Amino acid sequence: MPTFITLTSFTDQGIKSVKESIKRSEAVTTAAKKFGVTVKQLYWTMGAYDIVGVFEAPDGPSMSAFSLAIGMAGNIRGQTLRAFDKEEMTGILKKLA
Repeated sequence: MPTFITLTSFTDQGIKSVKESIKRSEAVTTAAKKFGVTVKQLYWTMGAYDIVGVFEAPDGPSMSAFSLAIGMAGNIRGQTLRAFDKEEMTGILKKLA
């Protein structure tokens, strides 16, 4: 199943209610299931991003719909990256001439 990494930052709304962050993460895990997405790991980070998430989803559109649904809550803003493991990258490289 494809892996996706999200790099997110709290919005003004999200940082004002940062004490609810753990509770919100549990709601994210529950919501993910509705889109066929699995939360593999969430990390609260210091630096340019506040939360880094690792997800598995059946496809890009499922992950996109999930990301949009989470974004609608207004607590985070971010970007999603499609990640490739070693086996997937080997297959990609074999396609190069």
